[in-house]
Amino acid sequence: MASNLKFATATRNGRADAITTRAGASALIKLYTGTQATDANTALGAQTLLATLTCNATFAPGASSGALTLNSITSDTNAAATGTATWFRMLKSDGTTVVMDGSVGTSGCDLNLNTTSIVSGATVACTSAVFTEGNA
Repeated sequence: MASNLKFATATRNGRADAITTRAGASALIKLYTGTQATDANTALGAQTLLATLTCNATFAPGASSGALTLNSITSDTNAAATGTATWFRMLKSDGTTVVMDGSVGTSGCDLNLNTTSIVSGATVACTSAVFTEGNA
């Protein structure tokens, strides 16, 4: 039989809050071009690092209805390269411990930016970041 897991809201909230615990204070969000890695354990390939954003020292309030909404994220005022941001990888503040990967766009994505067209040396700003725990 195929999996058909359904989680209670409290379980979904707990799973989402585990992201806060793993990320810790001042996690880093690195924006990349190209195809998103297969999973967060996969090493980067030919993707280009466009910018690095820094999460708030207080990552997020507790999850609600399975959704974790991040507190303010500091803009990168000097983008590293020019290109189109297509996905992100979040790291702990140590810059090496991977937390997660996700989608990038201007709306309806895990991480929403003011624009996905990044220009080297320009400011890159996050408009929202919401991670939702699914039922499967």
